Amino acid sequence: MAGIIDKIFTPKNMVAPSLVKGELPSAKQAYGKCLSIAWPSAIESVLVALVSSVDTMMVSSLGPKAISAVGVTGQPRMLMMTAILSLNMGVTAVVARRRGEGDMIGASKTLKQSLWINLMLGAIMVAISCFLTEPIMRLAGAQAEYIADSVAYFRIIMSGQFFACIGMTINAAQRGCGNTKVSMRSNVTANLVNIVFNYLLINGNFGFPKLGVVGAAIATAIGHMVAFLMALYSVVHPHKGELNIVDGGKWGFDKKTLSSVTKVATGAFTEQISLRAGLFAFSSIIARLGTIQFATHQISMSLSQLIFSFADGLGVASSSLVGQGLGMRRPDLSTVYGKIGQRCSMLIGFTLSLLLVIFRRPLYGLFTDDAQVIALGMRLCYFVAAVCMIQTSQVVISGCLRGAGDSRYVAVTSLVSIGTFRVGLSYLLCYPLGIGVYGAWIGFLVDQCTRLVLNYTRFHRGGWTKIEL
Repeated sequence: MAGIIDKIFTPKNMVAPSLVKGELPSAKQAYGKCLSIAWPSAIESVLVALVSSVDTMMVSSLGPKAISAVGVTGQPRMLMMTAILSLNMGVTAVVARRRGEGDMIGASKTLKQSLWINLMLGAIMVAISCFLTEPIMRLAGAQAEYIADSVAYFRIIMSGQFFACIGMTINAAQRGCGNTKVSMRSNVTANLVNIVFNYLLINGNFGFPKLGVVGAAIATAIGHMVAFLMALYSVVHPHKGELNIVDGGKWGFDKKTLSSVTKVATGAFTEQISLRAGLFAFSSIIARLGTIQFATHQISMSLSQLIFSFADGLGVASSSLVGQGLGMRRPDLSTVYGKIGQRCSMLIGFTLSLLLVIFRRPLYGLFTDDAQVIALGMRLCYFVAAVCMIQTSQVVISGCLRGAGDSRYVAVTSLVSIGTFRVGLSYLLCYPLGIGVYGAWIGFLVDQCTRLVLNYTRFHRGGWTKIEL
């Protein structure tokens, strides 16, 4: 047993001897470096997910209709942000590569040019979201009993999203440099602000007006503004040797920087548009099953997001270290750090999924006292746990490929798997076969398994180590 564990978890056994380019770090050094970058991102992701869960709990005091009204806006919001999320993946990959090369001016130029692109994309996103709100909500599957609340909520949060997106691009660049604490501080603070204003505005405490779902939207928009201001401060008043938008190179576009970012971002865009369109369709399929099933699904997604958030932190660390390793011309180090992230993520996913199953009743009870929702959630939880065990490894390996610039392959696997299984299989199981929300989660599980197998095979073969940015 000890030999098997050593083979799986020791850095020297993670890369073939013929591919080693220099001295490899010890297990203590390698895991320590990975976790030192991962823990701020993991804490950030976990706390953001916890706050999101608390957000859902606070809205749930208004009933299942309110949960559905807020929940149905989630995928349309992410779909609207597809281009900016893709841009951010390019930013992280290129900044990590420049950091590995020791070129911090080049890293700062990458951020500056990306901010110009962000401003243009953000303006388009807000205009579409605000002028076409009701058609978007109907397409998402919003039911007549709560569509008015959905429209009001979506319009408000998307107005604040303009500033949030600028902050997200800055934080993406900081992650590429390994400065994950910047993102952690801004997002955690913003989400705590969100909770405070939720408390004040949803039910009208301390003399504030009782605004219900609209109050939750205003609280979210205020949180977005706080995150933007904190992220902006980090690059206007940086520490020595960090990203700097005041002195770090010119603001104009240059061919090398722009082509490097777009090389990753275009592939990421294909992935993100397939992912978000797929999730939009996936959410719409479940929304049409009825308020109870959709509310249960939303709570299940909140619980799965808590588990996923740990892997997300490790994915950020692995992606950053993979890019930096390639910038130093040490693909062997990139391979080691990618596998370390996956191994840690696998253990965390298994442990937390097991706890989710054991404590499923009290966990669902935190979100609602509706007996129908709790009963359905108790049964659905087994599917949720299975998805999480696979998803935690999948997200890290996919992040490593993106960090290396191999975003096009990830895009193709996402497009095929999501379209075929997350949407196609889910629809078949939900409606023609009549399994309901269980069918949707079976489709979700098959999608995650498919992407893990395909992307891990790609990572293992090592072609991504030869990509130039």
